[in-house]
Parts: sequence; structure tokens; C-alpha cells
Amino acid sequence: MNNNFSIVIICKNEKGNIERVLQSLAGVSSDVVVYDSGSTDGTLESLQTFPVRVVQGPWHGFGKTKRHAVSLAQNDWVLCLDADEAIDTELQQTLKTLQLANNQVAYRIVFKNLLGEKHLRWGEWGGDQHVRLFNRTVVNWDEAIIHERLIIPSSVTIQQLKGHVLHRTMKDTVEYSQKMVQYALLNAEKYFRQGKRSTWVKRWLSPPFAFAKHYVFGLGFLDGWEGLLSARMTAFYTFLKYARLRELEKRETSNGRRETEETLPL
Repeated sequence: MNNNFSIVIICKNEKGNIERVLQSLAGVSSDVVVYDSGSTDGTLESLQTFPVRVVQGPWHGFGKTKRHAVSLAQNDWVLCLDADEAIDTELQQTLKTLQLANNQVAYRIVFKNLLGEKHLRWGEWGGDQHVRLFNRTVVNWDEAIIHERLIIPSSVTIQQLKGHVLHRTMKDTVEYSQKMVQYALLNAEKYFRQGKRSTWVKRWLSPPFAFAKHYVFGLGFLDGWEGLLSARMTAFYTFLKYARLRELEKRETSNGRRETEETLPL
């Protein structure tokens, strides 16, 4: 067991995944923190059977919530995982013996993304890899409500770890479609706050381009039915995101016009 780093997981209603993840982490770190933001499906009861620290609190958006959860770790070195991300045997062994002496190094891990039981090797999910192990005094999450990113200074060197994160993206089309709607609406809100616009090109051309990029040019068709499903869902997500952003823009314009009319002298 490695006492030099903590493992941090955020979750809500992940009973179907959290047990698998925690089983894969057995004996890897002496400090595992699970931040739960309101589970009602039995997740908390499942967590009681594992040697982890459970912290319950509000949801602040993906970036802020992960940043807060990282602050709860006992160690400055932190491995961040989502509740649907387990680790394979090779990564387990790598982490158990890893020496963490230089806080100017962050570690990247290759992901194996699964749709149901299908490993997606091509398209949007193929060749996926992310920095997930870092020293929080140097690297940390931004505060984005969705599509959060790590803020990594240019002085930090990225090294690759042996092994894989096994990411179970969605179990079926129901969960897939629900997540795409949720993420599209949240990202539209994010874009609106950033002042981005829903142009004609974005609304009409971005969805088919996203499909072609991942299914044709990214060779997603080699993943069979799951490759087609993934590419179509991404195109739908892209369309919905810009459609919702257009609604937010029109609402702002309408409210501004109304306020102007109310202030005009009679």
C-alpha cells in the first residue's frame, strides 16, 4: 500500500459503479476520500462496507466540487477518479510502488472506454488519456460547471504511468441519452456565461461535422454498432448545446428590450 498519495472520488447515485471502483483500489492507498453530493440510491450504504472516508456535501458544479474534494485529502499528492472509473491490475501495481518526490511532475494515464461491455478503440473515445495524478500545491482543477480541466503550469512535466483506467462511459442507450442531454444543457449555460454565441455555422454545421470527425475520420465505424451510436450521440449533444445556447441568447435579448421599454419616458 502506498501512503504517499490519496485517492479522491466524487459521486452521486453511483451504487452500480462505486463498488467496482473501490474493489479495484483495494490496497493501493491508505487514504481514499469519497465526496457524495446527495445519493439516494443506496450508494452511501455500499460505501460503509469499504475502508474509505465518506464526506457528504452540496454539488457546486464539476470543477468546484472536484477542487473541494481534493482539499479533503490527507496528502498533497492526489489521484482523482470518477465513480465509473476503475483501475486495472497493471495500474494497481504501478501505483503501489510509485515514488513521488518531485511536485513539478504530473502523471497521465491511458483510458480504456467501454460502452456497455464494448471497448471503444476508435472515434471520440479511442486513444483517450488524461492527467489524473498530481500534487495539489502545483496542479488543481478549474471551477467550470462542466468539462472541468486541470490547471497545469508550463513548468510541470507530464509523465505516463503503466496501466489503464477502465472507464464505463454508459451502461445503455437510456443512460447515454440522459447524460448527453444533461451535459449539453450545462455546457450551453457555461458558454452563455463565457459570452460565446450560437452562430448559424455552429447550429447547422457543427453537429454533422462532429459526426464525420469521429465516425469517418476518426474511424469510429471500426467499433461497429457502438461506434455509430457514440458518433450519433455526440452529434446530438452538439446540436442540443447550441440550440439551448440560442434560447438563452434570445431570452437575454428579450429581457433587455423589455427593460429598455420600461425605462423610456411616457
